[in-house]
Amino acid sequence: MKTVFINCSPKKRFCASAYFLELQRLFVKGKKVTERLRNKSDYKRILNELRDADTVVFCLPLYVDSIPSHVLPFLKEMELFCKEHSICLTVYSISNNGFIEGNQSEPLLRIFQNFCARSDLEWGGGIGIGGGVMLNVTRILFVIQIGILLLNIILKGIQNGNFLPMDALKNFAEQALTLLFFNLGVFFYTIRMGIAINKGKFLGKKYTRILIPSFIFIIFADIFYFIISIFSGGLFKGWLSKKQLN
Repeated sequence: MKTVFINCSPKKRFCASAYFLELQRLFVKGKKVTERLRNKSDYKRILNELRDADTVVFCLPLYVDSIPSHVLPFLKEMELFCKEHSICLTVYSISNNGFIEGNQSEPLLRIFQNFCARSDLEWGGGIGIGGGVMLNVTRILFVIQIGILLLNIILKGIQNGNFLPMDALKNFAEQALTLLFFNLGVFFYTIRMGIAINKGKFLGKKYTRILIPSFIFIIFADIFYFIISIFSGGLFKGWLSKKQLN
């Protein structure tokens, strides 16, 4: 069995789609190929991988209640390619969005369902993930925590010869379990999708989210986007700047 995983995020690095795609790969058996879809130059390479594939998994962010604009022309090319070469695939989709509710991705999953019906492909189902950006941040924080733990071990070992500082290990374990809890819904449904892919079964539409209360999510999301806005050129960039007409 061959599964092609397609990261459709337009971002070059540190994107949430890459995180969820790599997580999904862990639970899928057989030959696995990961591709990036960002522009037309990627079409030929990806379509050639579909020739002998059994399953394709699209992972992408929700943009204005729909798929990113660069994905739509690829789906048109894929429809023609699959019909021309009599390719039969099962299609799954993982959508993440910046809202807390995973079911905000329902319109995007419906687009892939309609695409499969039009292209004579098998629709396997999909996952809508709420708070995708924040979940991706937890991944980055986990890596940072590992670095801090290793630094603590080295420093304490040099200072007093204790290369097994229990206080540092306990603190790391507590923080790691907290981040794991935030991701439990994603782990649960990616495991279920992995089982469906391995057995060639229909998953349906499933929705999950970062496991924190909504009012806490809103506070942290506001702080996060405030900081991002400052580092992107200022809080009011694009609001008060002079507009140029094309």
